[in-house]
Amino acid sequence: MTLSKASPRQLIHTRSIACHGYQRQDGLWDIEATLTDTKSYSFANRDRDGIAAGEPIQLMRIRLTLDDDLVVLAAEAATDASPFTICGDIAPKFSALLGLQIGPGWRRAMNARFKGVAGCTHLTELLLGPVATTALQTIAGARAKRMQDRHDGRPPAVIDTCHALSGDGPIVKREWPAFYRGDK
Repeated sequence: MTLSKASPRQLIHTRSIACHGYQRQDGLWDIEATLTDTKSYSFANRDRDGIAAGEPIQLMRIRLTLDDDLVVLAAEAATDASPFTICGDIAPKFSALLGLQIGPGWRRAMNARFKGVAGCTHLTELLLGPVATTALQTIAGARAKRMQDRHDGRPPAVIDTCHALSGDGPIVKREWPAFYRGDK
């Protein structure tokens, strides 16, 4: 199913987010994300002597290096374009991600470290959603293999993480019947 036909309109703002997950030769994982905001019109800006239509208002990047358990071993942020020259000064603060694990408590940890003036809204948004999801998707195969190799009787961690993977749904019944909680 697709969206319905839109009413006549004019493009004003575009936010593009690109995320890439890499397996490194040393067995670790790099997750990189780029956020780019553009406008369809030019406008005044004191710090940059104006911003032209299509020119990035924000162009921000972040890279996390993770282990198989989604623990942050290295973190780097960069601001290549922003509406204020001071924006990039916050980038080193993102080294505070070291030692954190993507999973339960990730959102709380981001808010504790980077909320308000302690961080950058755009970089924090990347970390909360796209980067965390990309990390999970990138490392999922390795984690699934490790979980498959263990024989401790614990259910796969993905069960009950979304509608499709409900513990009483058809996917769990098919893929992990021992952990299916619906009518048998």
